[in-house]
Amino acid sequence: MNSSAPTPPRSDAPRFYDGSEYVKDNSVGFLMKVALAVLVRNLEHQLQALELTGTQWHPLLHVHLGCDTVAACAREMQTDAGAMTRMLDRLEAKGLLVRERSSSDRRVVNLALSPRGAEVAAQIPHMLSEVLNEHLRGFSPEEFKQLLDLLRRFIANGEALGEANKAGPGPHLMVQERDPEQNDDSNPS
Repeated sequence: MNSSAPTPPRSDAPRFYDGSEYVKDNSVGFLMKVALAVLVRNLEHQLQALELTGTQWHPLLHVHLGCDTVAACAREMQTDAGAMTRMLDRLEAKGLLVRERSSSDRRVVNLALSPRGAEVAAQIPHMLSEVLNEHLRGFSPEEFKQLLDLLRRFIANGEALGEANKAGPGPHLMVQERDPEQNDDSNPS
């Protein structure tokens, strides 16, 4: 068997979709993409109050949460270093971020929030939580926990398929079991 050929479906895998009857409006992938697009639109609208665009709040939050190099932020945000550098240029121009070359390795650029950047970044998780809570309006605590569990299982199945197909590295996601009572919903993507 060719190593680049897709792995055939397991015989015990459920068959929820049939290619001859595929309807995009019932596609889990399509619905997740639409859900993410609506969430991002609402987040961006809310974060305009901090004078941040959609491409600015995300890296600012990652630096706030501990990403201290350009490379680490690029990995965390699943983007390339060049795109990350352009995003960070804008944050630095706004006075929210400070970059400094490492004294021990000139290839490494260290990141830190300016005092103003720290103040702005500290507000982001609260605004994200408000928008996420609005999207979850009407969900019971049990449904919220179930949604998280189902998404984690969906991701784990996809990771297993990627490994079986030797698909190469995908996005590095920190998917862990969490207690929904901790209300850890600060990272939408």
